[in-house]
Amino acid sequence: MRRISPLFLVVLVLGFFFATYNLLTMIIHYKTSSEEWDDPLLMPRNLNEFGGSKSKYHVALTATDAPYSQWQCRIMYYWYKKVRDMPGSEMGKFTRILHSGKPDSLMEEIPTFVVDPLPDGLDRGYVVLNRPWAFVQWLEKATIDEGYILMAEPDHIFVNPLPNLAHGKNPAGFPFFYIKPSDHETIIRKYYPEEKGPLMNIDPIGNSPVIIRKSELEKISPTWMNISLRMKDDPATDQAFGWVLEMYAYAVASALHDVRHILREDFMLQPPWDVEIGKKFILHYTYGCDYNLKGELTYGKIGEWRFDKRSHLSGPPPRNLSLPPPGVPESVVRLVQMVNEATANIPNWDTL
Repeated sequence: MRRISPLFLVVLVLGFFFATYNLLTMIIHYKTSSEEWDDPLLMPRNLNEFGGSKSKYHVALTATDAPYSQWQCRIMYYWYKKVRDMPGSEMGKFTRILHSGKPDSLMEEIPTFVVDPLPDGLDRGYVVLNRPWAFVQWLEKATIDEGYILMAEPDHIFVNPLPNLAHGKNPAGFPFFYIKPSDHETIIRKYYPEEKGPLMNIDPIGNSPVIIRKSELEKISPTWMNISLRMKDDPATDQAFGWVLEMYAYAVASALHDVRHILREDFMLQPPWDVEIGKKFILHYTYGCDYNLKGELTYGKIGEWRFDKRSHLSGPPPRNLSLPPPGVPESVVRLVQMVNEATANIPNWDTL
């Protein structure tokens, strides 16, 4: 039997080691430095580990000229200016897309682009239906310097500097527990036929908050608008989706264009259900916060202490709101503190 040289064994082992090392190096390189991720299940979930797009994004929100919308926009813009230049922020410019069709009293205070509303009666009282149409017009007519866009809403407050959470062509979105395409298969298939793929291709999101590449949003927006109108025009869909109809329309439109979102639970918190702020980025005060004087939540029943944006439909809340009683979660306390700071520093708060 021929004896194997020790030197040959060493060379063989080293060769196997370096071949394995090079293969692993290529896999790691293409999964961490490639701009586009083919498999949505492998998309980065941890910004600190993988890194985002490292490009500035434009902050855009749609709004009306109603007092209810105006005072929320003023608070939102105040906190945008506070965090825009903080370490960790990748915010660019800001635009309020005003879909009332004419200038209003905030034109000099907040950077604003005026677009047309839908024709009379087309939204059937569902004002949110104007949102996709507003983005279509803005993207076609405005000069937008940044390569990415954050679609935000007036009732968003930036509690931490927000980096660009998108990764290449993959946008970042917040997963909403109530957006469940699989629970509405018969309805969803009217707009997303079986040949397009499984329902799991539809992300459980709305259009906001989403950070998305501008070129991707330009493709999605017309489809989003058309599906929104089709859904509203279909009684079964309208009844099933209600006030989140436009959110479903965006999710379906994205899937039709084969756009998958990185789902970021840290994108947003919603008091009173989310009690801690931690490292989350946006505070969304859509839900009413009702507590008794013991600091116990009385949701669904007007509390002895409350903050609810719907209490101020016809005008802004007063300055220096009372803080919640002891025992109320940090998120609610911070919300009131941030509203108070903004209203104390925004000129003409009570008179505009």
